[in-house]
Amino acid sequence: QVQLVESGGGLVQPGGSLRLSCTASGLAFGRYAMSWYRHAPGKERELVATISSDGYSTSNTESVNGRFTISRDNPKNTVYLQMNTLKPEDTAVYYCKAFLQFLQYWGQGIQVTVSS
Repeated sequence: QVQLVESGGGLVQPGGSLRLSCTASGLAFGRYAMSWYRHAPGKERELVATISSDGYSTSNTESVNGRFTISRDNPKNTVYLQMNTLKPEDTAVYYCKAFLQFLQYWGQGIQVTVSS
């Protein structure tokens, strides 16, 4: 059974930082590319960042460039999203996704709230 479990969310003040983690089990983690998505109330789900299976290639959506960094540790079956200089508009439920060709698996999501 494949499981993706996010952690590290919570409430942070504007300008603060959080690091999200997503730990996978039940799959060959090192073969899967990984992405972080977010879904804010009243908005479409948004792709935030993606990292290749070997970790050498990454991409971000423009709104988080220079603030968010995706990384992975394959021996630990974990992908991270380092979020710096957080803004209120970053408030959302954040999800990780593992994908390989036609296969995709999602985590349950974790709340990030940026507010003073």
